[in-house]
Amino acid sequence: MKRLRVFACACLIAGVGAGATAGAYERDQVLVLGDSVPFAYIASAGYEYINPENFVGFANDLHHRLGVEAVDAACPGETTGSFLSSTAPDNGCRAYRAKFPLHVAYGATQLAFATNYLKHNRNVRAVTITLGANDGFLLEDSCATQANPTLCITDGVPALVESIVTNLSTILADLRATGYGGAIILTNYYSVDYSDTAGTELTEVLNKAIAAPASAYGAVVADLFTAFEKVAANPLFGGKTCNAGLLNASVTNELLCDVHPSQSGHRLITDTLIRTYASSH
Repeated sequence: MKRLRVFACACLIAGVGAGATAGAYERDQVLVLGDSVPFAYIASAGYEYINPENFVGFANDLHHRLGVEAVDAACPGETTGSFLSSTAPDNGCRAYRAKFPLHVAYGATQLAFATNYLKHNRNVRAVTITLGANDGFLLEDSCATQANPTLCITDGVPALVESIVTNLSTILADLRATGYGGAIILTNYYSVDYSDTAGTELTEVLNKAIAAPASAYGAVVADLFTAFEKVAANPLFGGKTCNAGLLNASVTNELLCDVHPSQSGHRLITDTLIRTYASSH
């Protein structure tokens, strides 16, 4: 009964009849798509990469807290382009897949897996999508060798935004074309340092691009940017997401962080996803 109450609170029993058996609840699923954030990537993990179960993130948290089956197809380094095409630039996804297993095995693109999964599994209650950050990282990398990297990035942002909006629109349209009519939740991105005005503004530009196509396809946005900002705003943390314990520590300096969520960060993502689902239903 405890699990049934949790389902009710999270609104994940939408569409399940009042007379359904316990087995029906156990078959409820969440399809998790995207990049290294939903994969729960950890930098420089060595032999841990051999077993994807070593990487525990918000997909696992959704499973344990709600009792749903979380199917995590995320790939570290996935871009909005490489999600669609096996020849589009990525930020390490294909190289990772060539060496190490993902949480879910598939041979084609992540989109091909997702659309096929939705066509053959009618118990998916929600789809989460976390994409776009690696598109930005590719722009930063391409500008790193330029005489004025900041100007290069500024000049490249309009094309970046257009590409993300176009690709996400295609992704959302293809997911809906499977006949799936359930919840689609896009997550935006947190700033790794809210006291860094320039970096945070770029994150906000990225987040606007992610949100742009959502409503046209009946999708909603889980606002991780604001959720992380509220925690980091504590005067003890000075706006730094790292200091708030929401990011993984750097392997070279334990007082610094990389860009990936810690376990506390993943729990905050789970909280935000649940609230977003509940408010949209």
